[in-house]
Amino acid sequence: MADMDEQRGPGGGPPGRWRRGRPPRWWRHGPPGRSRWTDEGYGAREGDGGGGEDRRPRWPWRSTVLLTAFVMLGTHFADHAQDGERVPLDPFARVLVFGAGAMLLWRGRHPVAVVSGTVAAVLLYVGAGYPYGPVFLTVVVACFSAVLSGRRHATWAVMGALWAGHALIGHVLYRWLPPSGDGPSSWNQDLVIATWVVALLAVSELARTRREQWARERAERAQAARRRADEERLRIARELHDVLAHSISVINVQAGVGLALLDTDPEQARTALTTIKAKSKEALGEVRQVLDTLRAPGAAPRTPAPGLDRLPELVEQAASAGLTVTVEGRPPELPPGADLAAFRIVQEALTNVVRHSGSREARVRIEQDGGRLRLRVDDDGPATGADAGGSGNGLAGMRERAAALDGTIEAGPRPGGGFRVLAVLPLDVKEDR
Repeated sequence: MADMDEQRGPGGGPPGRWRRGRPPRWWRHGPPGRSRWTDEGYGAREGDGGGGEDRRPRWPWRSTVLLTAFVMLGTHFADHAQDGERVPLDPFARVLVFGAGAMLLWRGRHPVAVVSGTVAAVLLYVGAGYPYGPVFLTVVVACFSAVLSGRRHATWAVMGALWAGHALIGHVLYRWLPPSGDGPSSWNQDLVIATWVVALLAVSELARTRREQWARERAERAQAARRRADEERLRIARELHDVLAHSISVINVQAGVGLALLDTDPEQARTALTTIKAKSKEALGEVRQVLDTLRAPGAAPRTPAPGLDRLPELVEQAASAGLTVTVEGRPPELPPGADLAAFRIVQEALTNVVRHSGSREARVRIEQDGGRLRLRVDDDGPATGADAGGSGNGLAGMRERAAALDGTIEAGPRPGGGFRVLAVLPLDVKEDR
């Protein structure tokens, strides 16, 4: 069945056959073969930010039909206006004009071949002595498309051949070409044609440069948007980790105390359950605040972000988990971002002491040194788990918070035993707006 589905294609049905009510694929999207060009010949390519396959027709049917009809009609009127001066239009001339216009249908897929074909058709048309007219417009469109597609040097060479061919016809081959009795063309006319060719190439190059610039700007905007999304995702991941790790650690310790004392000391078990309830409610509130940021990006938070002013509350929560915390120093005034980072670093360091250290005491020291804030959290150990060295998401999150503020984090065993976390943060952080 899978093989049959692959043969049928995405729309189902027998391969290579019409489905009732729908035209075949080649009729909707042009002649068979793959093309990455849209209806105007310069459609969205991969990486243009379009977000998927372009649904517009991939071949420039409409513009080619309109342009060919205009050129043929204009050539008809030019024939009447130049009656007696040039060779009247015949079926061969009309085939040349029609062919020059029809070739533009392939200008997106084979730009160099199309511009070469249109130039050859126009030179043959002029050499046969047919009246001047809008047939040169086919060369303009083909040249513009070829330069936009990046085939610059080949297009310059073909346009140079157009000028050289016209000059050869006008100054040498006119003796043997119709109309009879025609004299050589003036060099002023060749100068005008050369100026026209140079101007056409200059405009095409300008359009190509602008198009490449717009493509670079779109790519840079897309990359910046992806970078902002990644940074926001990491920020939310850090917030959720810090909130949940600390709260669940306290809840886990209190749940163990409650279970151990449930039969022997119901009052103490009740106190543990009360702590669990309060801590879970606080954790739910902080998680809801983070999730509100996801639902309404850019909206102001309903509650202020925590900072070092909540350090006594953090000490109290650690005490409820059986950890005695001693704080030395006074928290300085910090910008909101740095204040939140400092609080989360201390919170994560104390959480690691609760989870990974056998010590029931920790020391937090706050110092200011040369325009930088030093936060040091020590415990006497010993470690209770194999991962006490600190290679998990908690320490990674602390390092990311410090690096975002141009600060540093040092975490590792102390020389005299235990574990130390030392954070150095600048006091004059410039907040991103």
